[in-house]
Amino acid sequence: MKTIKIVAEIGCNHKGDLEIAKEMIMTAANYCRVDVVKFQKRSNKELLTPEEYNSPHPNPWNSYGETYGAHREFLEFNLEQHKQLKECCEKFGVVYSTSVWDLTSAKEISSLNPQLIKVPSACNLNKPMLQYLCDNYGGEIHVSLGMTTKDEEERIIEFFKDQNRSKDVVLYGCTSGYPVPFEDICLLELVRMRKQYADRFKSIGFSGHHLGIAIDSAAVALGAEWIERHFTLDRTWKGTDHAASLEPDGLRKLVRDSHAVAKAMTFKKKDILDIEIAQRRKLKKNQVKW
Repeated sequence: MKTIKIVAEIGCNHKGDLEIAKEMIMTAANYCRVDVVKFQKRSNKELLTPEEYNSPHPNPWNSYGETYGAHREFLEFNLEQHKQLKECCEKFGVVYSTSVWDLTSAKEISSLNPQLIKVPSACNLNKPMLQYLCDNYGGEIHVSLGMTTKDEEERIIEFFKDQNRSKDVVLYGCTSGYPVPFEDICLLELVRMRKQYADRFKSIGFSGHHLGIAIDSAAVALGAEWIERHFTLDRTWKGTDHAASLEPDGLRKLVRDSHAVAKAMTFKKKDILDIEIAQRRKLKKNQVKW
């Protein structure tokens, strides 16, 4: 199979601290050996209604502000800070990316010209945002399909086809929950997606929000060429995503195991492999020939 890529989604797990975000980039790149580090960008007053913006956070313990809007603003990096994050990624040899949640954020992040931009499941029906990316951004567009009906999925598929951008799109199988119980991960959706879309899009990925790392290796075995997992330095930190995130040791092991499975996904090139020849001579020398 093709070489797989691992995406460490820092998202907002940096607690609104640029130095923590840079430390997480360094750890994900140097210790965990991931390929991509991903953040999130929101224009909160565009994304939220006034009522949502000014309401209390539904889980006060996880809140970084007195209202949900203040909480979101506290965790938001501006464009100049994202530029610094991109430079930090380049310094440590890892690809920078960001999920964009609205049109304004898509415009801002596109101006940095990253290698890839992610459209999260929550925003995959935002046609003006998708249109802007197709018209103004030349890199890869990665799209998660959580919380998406089959009819909506087909509309997304046809949209990118009509825009002649299918060759730049990576589709992710995803269940949107934090964390997702194993019975709701639905890994066989990856098989369906490969059969339907593998020849029409750049590749298929898997965005997981489950516990542990066993499922990701299975996703690779089923054909996922991109594996995306939330990443944190400490799962006990305040914030809603930390509990469904991997700490450095877990992410490092996921990278190791995923690449091992990818290497193993081959057919034998010949009946007796070179590694088997000496063992065959030793162990089968007295076998009766048919």
